[in-house]
Amino acid sequence: MRVRLTSFAWRLLAAVACSVGGAALALLVVGVIYLESRPDLEVWHTADLDEEFTEASTVATFADYLALEERLFAQLDEQVYARLPADERRLINRYNRHSLSDPQRLAPNWNRSFELVAATPKAGVLLLHGMSDSPYSLRALGQTLNAAGATVVGMRMPGHGTAPSGLVEIRWQDMAAAVRLGMRHLARQLGGRPLYIVGYSTGAALAVNYALSSLDDKDLPTVDRIVLLSPAIGVSGAAALAVWQARLGRLLGLEKLAWTAILPEYDPYKYGSFAVNAGDVVYRLTLQIQRRLDALDGSGRLADFPPLLAFSSVVDATVSAPALVSNLFARLPLGDHELVLFDINRMAEMEPILKSDPAGAVHALLENPVRPFALTLVTNENAGSRKMVIRSEGPGDSPLEESPLGLAWPHDVYSLAHVALPFAPDDPVYGGQAARAGSGIHLGDLALRGERGVLQIPAADMLRLRWNPFFAYVETRILAFTGLGED
Repeated sequence: MRVRLTSFAWRLLAAVACSVGGAALALLVVGVIYLESRPDLEVWHTADLDEEFTEASTVATFADYLALEERLFAQLDEQVYARLPADERRLINRYNRHSLSDPQRLAPNWNRSFELVAATPKAGVLLLHGMSDSPYSLRALGQTLNAAGATVVGMRMPGHGTAPSGLVEIRWQDMAAAVRLGMRHLARQLGGRPLYIVGYSTGAALAVNYALSSLDDKDLPTVDRIVLLSPAIGVSGAAALAVWQARLGRLLGLEKLAWTAILPEYDPYKYGSFAVNAGDVVYRLTLQIQRRLDALDGSGRLADFPPLLAFSSVVDATVSAPALVSNLFARLPLGDHELVLFDINRMAEMEPILKSDPAGAVHALLENPVRPFALTLVTNENAGSRKMVIRSEGPGDSPLEESPLGLAWPHDVYSLAHVALPFAPDDPVYGGQAARAGSGIHLGDLALRGERGVLQIPAADMLRLRWNPFFAYVETRILAFTGLGED
């Protein structure tokens, strides 16, 4: 049946369309005006550091990578440190030499790639940090693994450790190429000994991507085991839409639209500012992982995926913890895989002020009779105690086992955070009260008080937990999982 519209109806529809289109255009204009009203871009947002490694770089060895990195940091000195405006020579600007945030206060500069060589190595370990992060984040774990007999390489991912401008043009393929280079270097050094990857956040996604690639490409060194911390396996699809903000900015010549956040650079080892492109890169990397899983599942080769141990908080504002299960663990065949979840602090007085409770999702995982991986929950022994217990189940409907952890929640902490997992309580930058004795800026116990809306740094960022009260447990589990804890 054909519906005929009167001329009045057509005019009405046209008016509605114009109204909706006008409203959308108005919202777009308001959004652009708001984004352009943010603080001006600084020299670290606009520096063009073209000595950065990319997939197309003629770099064949780790030594070549370090040589290129040396030129990159010389360029950083020339384009950022030497051009820092007088009004930015502040006590907490990371680009102001000798400030409290100067990365050179700790030697070596942990923004750079590093190698810790074992005299008689038992294994090789590649450390992969997260987006906007630096090799510092896995420094402590690397030193522990090296002391246990591993040769450790901490790769600085392209675009990182220098200036936030590096995030504007970065591609996941560039980071994946750096991972391949690092693994080939370790394989040459280790002569057939086991190779492990420890990945944090986006570094975890890069580790998974490498392992899946190596199942297809026999020229890549095999990874024997993988450890993931706060894995960025599932992220919001909003990143795919946000990239249009940056494209609109290029079209209009508005550089600020390339940035999700424009903040002071007070952290010596992590960017405060965040480029729209960086979120899009993580999103595209997770899509690539799903495509590889689809292809390998169809050919039956996922059975060769290496044993996996992952640690995640049940609440994570950066990545999706449920998506870690649905997008990775649930897709792997039955194997020696384990997911360790850190529950929220379940002291009775906390529950009335919780915005949401992940208990239902956790219980569903524990009770899943076809779960193909082991699950461990680190949680309060009861609602009246801060002491923690470990509740573990093997795959499927295996019996629940419980044991004391020997650690407890600090009195003022209600959960872990995405950024907390790789840092010890006494970390000199991100640790709690125990770290106050060191020189330089301390961010682990930062809690400035005053009126809201005054500071450029959001209060939520200051209150976010930056260290892991259960780091000793993570460290012990990783040593056992890799076999490096054995005498």
